[in-house]
Amino acid sequence: MRVLVIGSGGREHALLLGLSRDPSVTELHVAPGNAGTASIATNHAVDVVSADGVVALARQLDADLVVIGPEVPLVLGVADVLRDAGFATFGPGAQAAQIEGSKAFAKDVMAAAGVRTAHSEVVDNPAKLDAALDRFGPTWVVKDDGLAAGKGVVVTTDRAAARSHAAECLEIGHPVLLESFLDGPEVSLFCLVDGETVVPLIPAQDHKRVGDNDTGPNTGGMGAYTPLPWLPDEVTTQIVDDVVKPVAAELVRRGTPFSGLLYAGLAIGKDGPSVVEFNCRFGDPETQAVLALLKSPLGQALNATATGTLADLPPLEWEDGAAVIVVVAAENYPGKPRTGDAITGASGEGVLHAGTAVDASGAVVSSGGRVLGVLGVGADLAEARAQAYERIDSIKLPGSHHRTDIGKAALDGEISI
Repeated sequence: MRVLVIGSGGREHALLLGLSRDPSVTELHVAPGNAGTASIATNHAVDVVSADGVVALARQLDADLVVIGPEVPLVLGVADVLRDAGFATFGPGAQAAQIEGSKAFAKDVMAAAGVRTAHSEVVDNPAKLDAALDRFGPTWVVKDDGLAAGKGVVVTTDRAAARSHAAECLEIGHPVLLESFLDGPEVSLFCLVDGETVVPLIPAQDHKRVGDNDTGPNTGGMGAYTPLPWLPDEVTTQIVDDVVKPVAAELVRRGTPFSGLLYAGLAIGKDGPSVVEFNCRFGDPETQAVLALLKSPLGQALNATATGTLADLPPLEWEDGAAVIVVVAAENYPGKPRTGDAITGASGEGVLHAGTAVDASGAVVSSGGRVLGVLGVGADLAEARAQAYERIDSIKLPGSHHRTDIGKAALDGEISI
């Protein structure tokens, strides 16, 4: 298979690495890619939200499979245009992608499917904001109803901070979703979905806050680990049976079947799993950890999903042990990051590029907020953590920061359900 991956982040680097280990994959291309993907695939300067540009590139390459990484081109319908042009495409069409593109749509689907989630209320008028805020708390959860690159959510006990975030969203024309706070540890479960066929991957846990001990603002994700020693297998099965399958069936019932990767973010509370959010694509940075343990051929799994033959795919096989990914972020992230700084020590094994580019002199420089993902794989969580942080020690990026506690609470036995 000649495979074209769309995107430029750490998730896409991880997908390319996984695809490179599949003997059926003979050529790898990525658009636009980054400084790290260039070592395993051919980078192409194409705008990911230009359906015409992506289709033209797929035609030029005679691609057998196109894998769309980010949510924005999916919500904008790039997968629909590729399919109409005859390309096997991994990623949902625009209507099904609304499961991430619109929080209100996702709530409606969950209600119809009987899936447990937080009580919520949509506010689209600033005049109604204060009265709505009074119906929530003492912990407020305020979500931008549109796409916000993982940073559109504020969880706070400070009513003024909740109001400020909501007002900012409303000012730019985005409705906001107020939700009741869900207790319990969070889980990310990725599932390959082809209509009503659902194949789960192994669960992971993301670390959203910028600072150690879950302090500071939310980010796109500062690190993740898998598997989860505190999550019984039967809970994963419950998530698939009670959450993912009913949602997939509801989307089929509506005439907008999902094809691709459906990501369920859940809180495991005293009443069982409740949905925090759905995403319509592989999550970043969890993908980097999860795919590091996949033994089965990734290209064959993605192609089966894209061609409607997922039900015929052999059961997925996984390596024993654990994987940890730690994000190295640019100075000032998750605010406006400092970019253009030279990076050294980032070419070794286990270093996945995200916000990187090559400058005019040929040096690898930072080009985004989350710059690198540093991977550790080991016989257990302790070994995987040790390897990841040992690799970080050799990387130099002025002003960069990273969390030192990815997976630590699980290792110390501090997480339970």
